[in-house]
Amino acid sequence: MSKQNEKPAVADGLRRGSSSGAGRAAVYKAGSTGSSTSSRSRAKAGKAGLGLTASDPRQGNRPLRRENPNSNTPPPTDHGDLGPIWYSFDLAHKRIQPGGWTHQVTQRELPPSTDLTGVNMRLTAGSFRELHWHTADEWAYMLYGNARVTVLNPDGTIFIDDVSEGDIWYFPAGFPHSIQGLGPDGCEFLLVFDQGMFSEDKTFLISEWVAHTPPSVLSKNFGLDESALAKLPTGELYIFPADLPNSLELDRAAVGGQKVQSSIQYTFKMQSMPPTKKTAGGEARVVDSRNFPVSRNIAAGLVTVKPGGIRELHWHPNASEWQFYIAGKGRMTVFDSVGSARTMDFHANDVGYVPAVAGHYVENTGDTDLVFLEMFKASEFLDFSLNNWIRRLPPEMVASHLNLDEDDIKKIPAEKQSLIGKK
Repeated sequence: MSKQNEKPAVADGLRRGSSSGAGRAAVYKAGSTGSSTSSRSRAKAGKAGLGLTASDPRQGNRPLRRENPNSNTPPPTDHGDLGPIWYSFDLAHKRIQPGGWTHQVTQRELPPSTDLTGVNMRLTAGSFRELHWHTADEWAYMLYGNARVTVLNPDGTIFIDDVSEGDIWYFPAGFPHSIQGLGPDGCEFLLVFDQGMFSEDKTFLISEWVAHTPPSVLSKNFGLDESALAKLPTGELYIFPADLPNSLELDRAAVGGQKVQSSIQYTFKMQSMPPTKKTAGGEARVVDSRNFPVSRNIAAGLVTVKPGGIRELHWHPNASEWQFYIAGKGRMTVFDSVGSARTMDFHANDVGYVPAVAGHYVENTGDTDLVFLEMFKASEFLDFSLNNWIRRLPPEMVASHLNLDEDDIKKIPAEKQSLIGKK
């Protein structure tokens, strides 16, 4: 029998029961009993969670527990084993160089995140992340300070621009580029790559290429005497200090001016754009290929949730979600299939993960704004709102599923809110 013709037993039972009042009553009674049992189970779990069964009188990392109360003692609504949905850059090994530092959260640290990897990097004023390219697309958000970025196009045109806090850039895989910290205090930024096992340590560096090419070949390629190549690097530079550059205008003129200037815009002012959505609960700015055309493979939302507010219950149909928390304190519960659910607490510098199409919310549990990035390996930012779905269904259908009165159903917001304020 084909799968299209298979009829689930439960559905058959409902159809048979619907032919008589007795059948409908039996189905309703069974549903009511299940609901009652579920309520009693939740009540028992709630009491257990607050009682002796949750106590731990011996060893424990007390500071870590205080930072993650919903992991150590989960709410009774958590269920099953969803796997890790949290990691922190503060636990990641930091590689410190003469001109700054870097550390990363990849699939090695957060195994379910197969699509995206994050790198947090700092450059002092004048210091370079040296000329390089890599196998993954790169999306970046400026967390602090100022930087100058360059990227070369295959047609030989060059893009040079300055970025500041709240700006982003996007460099396609294989396109050579550089990042240099500017005054007065360099910069710090988040890089996001569209490969879960990507490593910032495994990139194609110009220093290593010349170090591992015979001098005679370099002489032929550059048209220079071998004596002129004596001071070329003999190993990687990676992050290294240098003098501050000339003005942006002078640098653009020095390489050939408008005739070699890229027609493609690789930077975008995300934080200063008008909010895509603004409510009493906060605001969100969405950047994807629709308003930043070069960003064809990574979409993002910059979300601010007011104290007591929530990023409403929702899910994303087209990709898993990789989060970076910039400021504040929050809590997230992720709901997956087979009734799995896990709750975790988040702080600045933490990374969150939500499997593709899994339901979730993010709640501000602090007394200041909660600010975080939502990242997706996708060309467009898409989400579904639970409230919007409920209100687009006939009321009797919702009542049958959720046992809500029709008057109460009408109180649920009909339009997608994205952010809901404190009651």
